[in-house]
Amino acid sequence: MWLFSPARGALGGALLAVLLAGCGKAPPPAEPVRAVKLITVGESPYESAHEYAAEVRARVESRLGFRVGGKITRRAVEPGQRVQAGQLLAQLDARDYQLAADAARAQVASATTQRDLAAADLKRFQNLRDQGFISAAEMERRGAQLKAAQATLDQARAQLASQGNQAGYTQLLADVSGVVTGVDAEVGQVVGAGTPVVRLAQDGPRDVVFAVPEDRVAAVRVGQVVDVRAWAGEDRWSGSVREVAAAADPVTRTYAVKVTLADAEAPPLGATVYASPRQSGARGVPVIKLPTSALRQEGAGTAVWVYDEAGGTVRLQPVQVAGADGNDVVIASGLTPGMRVVASGVHVLAAGQKVTVYQPSRAEPGANPAPTAIENKANGVPPPAAAASR
Repeated sequence: MWLFSPARGALGGALLAVLLAGCGKAPPPAEPVRAVKLITVGESPYESAHEYAAEVRARVESRLGFRVGGKITRRAVEPGQRVQAGQLLAQLDARDYQLAADAARAQVASATTQRDLAAADLKRFQNLRDQGFISAAEMERRGAQLKAAQATLDQARAQLASQGNQAGYTQLLADVSGVVTGVDAEVGQVVGAGTPVVRLAQDGPRDVVFAVPEDRVAAVRVGQVVDVRAWAGEDRWSGSVREVAAAADPVTRTYAVKVTLADAEAPPLGATVYASPRQSGARGVPVIKLPTSALRQEGAGTAVWVYDEAGGTVRLQPVQVAGADGNDVVIASGLTPGMRVVASGVHVLAAGQKVTVYQPSRAEPGANPAPTAIENKANGVPPPAAAASR
């Protein structure tokens, strides 16, 4: 018979505690120490460059169409082709208009015969009137018939001239010299009078056209100086704002701005350029700038991770963003020159987390040294380690 004793109870309790401890969850592993890239906060001049992608267009671009309707039988130009004034651009089927002109010509011949017959009758009756054989009333009637015949002849001649013009309108000719920028109708297509067929950019001044969002259109004014640079190459031009659209585009909700170039050698038609309106006042003022990768959204505000040299940890520092300058963000408040902030990977850090400063691998002997990742060259302030080595 088994008897309970205090010693046996204590031994069982210890065994039960060991079994329960073995079945529990293991403690979570310690969070690894992350390596972060740092930049040293410093001041640099504010460039104030809002740069927009723009297109070079002719100041006057016409959409040319036939003055009569018909079927297109020929297109004599291609997009991008240079044409001279009076050069043929397209041709309509003119047979119907030629037949109408022939009919008008026949009407002129008939009216001429009737006029000549009325003139001969008037001359004959005038001789009879001189001999006293007819009355004055008959002479007036013969004179009226001659006038009517002459009016009919004039009408036929005007109709012939109109039909001749209609036949001539079946040829679409360039009004001025320029470059064909587009073709809106092809051979075989039936077009109405006035339908655009060819787009022609006239020779002469060129405009740089770009779109400005609604929140920046107030900063663009007529006469403002604009710096223009080529998309491919180092060419630069200077111009001034000639026109700012009074209403926004219904689709993009942006305002079109046209800049006239002062230089004689303008970029080629259709070229892509960058336009940067010059802003007065803020340009050149020292400001603190950071890359966008250093910012972290905290609720309704913005913050950055500041590195604590003493403890090797990071802390969250709220900042106020004033705007953008190129690819950098301008910081209005929250940072002072000399602070070191995390440049990237801000979404994986926590307040008080221990980190190490990322050090790039050393370059091989004879190789060109790579720029240090913890030096903010844009702001011109070296990190403390680099300053000490100097």
